[in-house]
Parts: sequence; C-alpha cells; structure tokens
Amino acid sequence: MTKPSIPLSELQAEVQACHRCPLADGRTQTVFGVGNPDARVLIVGEAPGKNEDLQGEPFVGAAGKYLDQLLAVAGLTREDVYIANVLKCRPPGNRDPRPEEIEECTPYLREQTRTISPEVIVTLGNFATKFILKTEVGITRLHGVAKQAGRFKVFPVYHPAAALYDPKKREALEEDFAHLGALLGTVPRAE
Repeated sequence: MTKPSIPLSELQAEVQACHRCPLADGRTQTVFGVGNPDARVLIVGEAPGKNEDLQGEPFVGAAGKYLDQLLAVAGLTREDVYIANVLKCRPPGNRDPRPEEIEECTPYLREQTRTISPEVIVTLGNFATKFILKTEVGITRLHGVAKQAGRFKVFPVYHPAAALYDPKKREALEEDFAHLGALLGTVPRAE
C-alpha cells in the first residue's frame, strides 16, 4: 500500500517552520516552490539565490526570465509547470549546497514530487541533475536526453543562468526545451 501524499500547503508550512540546518538562521524566508500542483512537469533547480530569498519564489531574477522564454520554446508557461529547488533556503553567498543541508532538505522535495506526481522532472544544471539521477556524470554529457529514474522521466538541461554567460549553452538549452516540448507533445517534432 502506498503512503498518501502530503498536501502542498501542509508541506509548505513544515518548510516555513524548519530549522533542521543552519541555513534557516540566514534566510529571509523559505522558497518552497510555485506552480501548478497537477503539473505534468516538475522543474528542479539547486537552491534559492538572493532575489528568490527576498521574494520567496524560485527563479525570479534574470535566469527566471530566461526560463520563461525556454518554457515558451517547449510550448509551456509557468502556469503549466511546478518549479522547486533541492534546497528551500539560500546558502550564504550562493555557495554550493553542503551534503548535510541536502540530507535535511531532501524529504521536502521528495514529498513535493510525490504530491505533484509529474510525468517529467526537468533538472536545471549540474547540481540538481547529479542529485536527482544519483550520478557523478556531468550535465555536459547528460543534457537533452530523457532518463528513467524510478517511475519518473528525468530530463536534464543546463541551468538557465549558465546560458546568460555562454552563448553555446543558450543554443543547447533552446534545442533541449524544443525536444522537451516534442517529448510532451506540446510542440510539433522538428523534421
């Protein structure tokens, strides 16, 4: 028998009250996630940045604006997807998450995933991809190809922030999101 999922509102309240790791002491607020609770696509990033910490929502800065453009390439909008991060609190100075922080935060992302029950999990960047796929293989080798992880299709792509500085990644990201749209049937397949 499968365990019933926790409603997102209850889970969000748990996250807001969380003090399992020292990140809670430096946060302005938690960044739980936003979007369609019945989404076919769950987008997972690494951790909140400064703007996300201030606004309490993932992907609100320049990378978020670019993510909106990429979603359009796939025939999607923010209203169609759910966006979350591995960590729910901002690491100081936007440093990489530490293993003990991930361990404390993992149950929240796991429950979000169970509750939303997406068809596809899109991992943004190296960190989220390695975490979700439990691999040491980097995003450069994995991006744009769907992998099966348990009952979920995982579709790794470069992080939108990386493409803001590297035009080659921008081209790859746009191709990958077009491929995602074809995979979902939200855009026609390229001939």
